[in-house]
Amino acid sequence: MKILITGSGGREHALAWRLASDIGKENIFIAPGNAGTAQCGTNLPCSYNDFEKLIENIVSLNIGMVVIGPEEPLVNGFTDLLKKDPRFSNLMIIGPSAQGAMLEGSKDFAKQFMIRHGIPTAAYATFTSEQKVEAQSYIRSHSGPYVMKADGLAAGKGVVITESADEAVQHIASVFEDNIFGEAGKTLVIEQFLEGIEMSVFALTDGKNYVLLPGAKDYKRIGDGNTGPNTGGMGTVSPVPFATEEFMHKVVTRVVEPTISGLQKDQIDYCGFVFFGLMNVKGDPYVIEYNVRMGDPETQVVMPRIGGSFADMLKAAATGTLTDVITETLSHTALSIVLASKGYPGSYEKGKSISLPEGNDLIFHAGTAISNEQVVTTGGRVMAVVGIGNTLQDARSKAYTIAEKVHFEGKIHRNDIGLDLLNYESI
Repeated sequence: MKILITGSGGREHALAWRLASDIGKENIFIAPGNAGTAQCGTNLPCSYNDFEKLIENIVSLNIGMVVIGPEEPLVNGFTDLLKKDPRFSNLMIIGPSAQGAMLEGSKDFAKQFMIRHGIPTAAYATFTSEQKVEAQSYIRSHSGPYVMKADGLAAGKGVVITESADEAVQHIASVFEDNIFGEAGKTLVIEQFLEGIEMSVFALTDGKNYVLLPGAKDYKRIGDGNTGPNTGGMGTVSPVPFATEEFMHKVVTRVVEPTISGLQKDQIDYCGFVFFGLMNVKGDPYVIEYNVRMGDPETQVVMPRIGGSFADMLKAAATGTLTDVITETLSHTALSIVLASKGYPGSYEKGKSISLPEGNDLIFHAGTAISNEQVVTTGGRVMAVVGIGNTLQDARSKAYTIAEKVHFEGKIHRNDIGLDLLNYESI
């Protein structure tokens, strides 16, 4: 079987790396990929949003499975387009329909879904661009902190949290008057602030059945101590020490199963990954957000912890036979550190030459390319290095050792990934 993975980030590199270990890199194709994915398969010079060109490649290469990496093509209906094409009646597709992708494509849609199906989430109110005054009045009538989310896709940067009512009011003006998020900010969701600690849970579903994948904790802020602006993610840890058996039972019964049954009740066509962004509030899980694909950089620590054949798991999801799958989660700890370009998540320079240590395949590229036979930077988040260990401290030490061996001008990273979790290991 030949598998096409669409996307160009660290998530796609990790997926390609894991699937190549199952079926061989000669059967893995990535569109467009990056400098790292070229080591796990064949990169195709094709944007993940160029549906016509992707379809040409599916036909010419006799692709048997498509794994749609990013959220944008899912929201834009790539799965629906493939399913309508009679040439692809036997094509296995990992990625929900456009309607299913609205769980990520619209924060308001996701909130309504959760309320409708009794899934715990923060209280909220939704305002359109014509309701700027009402939104600002809503802020003034509530105490902070204030959580404000652009309704649409904003590349992981559409969430602002502030304790200042004045800052919140100004942000609303920036969203609705200055259009800082474009179409994604035409609607704004204002949420109750939840005090707790975050984690991510992942499920693979065929729309009726599901299997849980290893969970992870993401670090969103750019700076140590969770300071500075939000990013797409600066590091991750898996497993999550506070995700006890009791807590995960609550997650499954209160969040995962009601979500999967909700998809069925609403007759939403969904085959693929469900990413549950959770807040652990005094031992109870609340859903902060849904994603309709694997996370980045969470995938980089989840993939090394999946035993057995991941390719077989995806095949079972695509063919509706997940009930036959026995999942295996490896016991070791994985920790990733994102190496970013100076200036990220703001403006940054590109084209910096990268020096990499030899003999380490747990470096997952994101914003890289090959230029004149040299790996160079092309993105804000350049790559994620992963350490594997028997303990969190061991994995952390190995990851930072690898990070110090990667060199490019302007390299930045957080120094505290996993530190906040060390005390849980002794509990």
